[in-house]
Amino acid sequence: MSRYRGPRFKKIRRLRALPGLVQRKKYRKLKFRPVDAKIPFRKKKKPYRIRLEEKQKIRFHYGLTERQLVRYIHIAGKSKGSTGQVLLQLLEMRLDNILFRLGMASTIPGARQLVNHRHILVNGHIVDIPSYRCKPRDIITIKDNERSFDLVKKSIASSAQNKLPKHLTISKNYTGRVKKIIDRPEVGLQIDEFLVVEYYSRQI
Repeated sequence: MSRYRGPRFKKIRRLRALPGLVQRKKYRKLKFRPVDAKIPFRKKKKPYRIRLEEKQKIRFHYGLTERQLVRYIHIAGKSKGSTGQVLLQLLEMRLDNILFRLGMASTIPGARQLVNHRHILVNGHIVDIPSYRCKPRDIITIKDNERSFDLVKKSIASSAQNKLPKHLTISKNYTGRVKKIIDRPEVGLQIDEFLVVEYYSRQI
């Protein structure tokens, strides 16, 4: 599967809110220009550009291709409830994102690598698909070998100060549990999902 391999900090400075793309320590050190700062010779953003940037935030934060995001939009559109909210719930319940939110990986690309290398078990079975959709009452554990534990232990130690979202829990033996579907306020990305839905409603 293709994925973005270009400069990450360049994307973060342009789009601002991409905490899943780089390690938290490096992300905190980034200096952003104030939102209301006046930049000479820069025109006011057009509505299309605003919608496009919101769409790009979702793409680069969760590490999706354009085709994958369009597929999630179709699934969310056929589901009950707000399309934008369902879209964020689908993306937040991906296995690679769950590992990132639990602190088992320092970035979403790092979580994807853990899954691809078969270090992660869901309900006692190895899962090597990063897009696997986790469900309430799923139990996420680490493969029983020293290498897997070392990778996860280092990441959890570095993210110990970060607040865990309410829909997840993690025990001392590095066992994560999904308690429920994530609520909108717990989403880890600052995004206006309605602009993303509007962008695709004009494109598809």
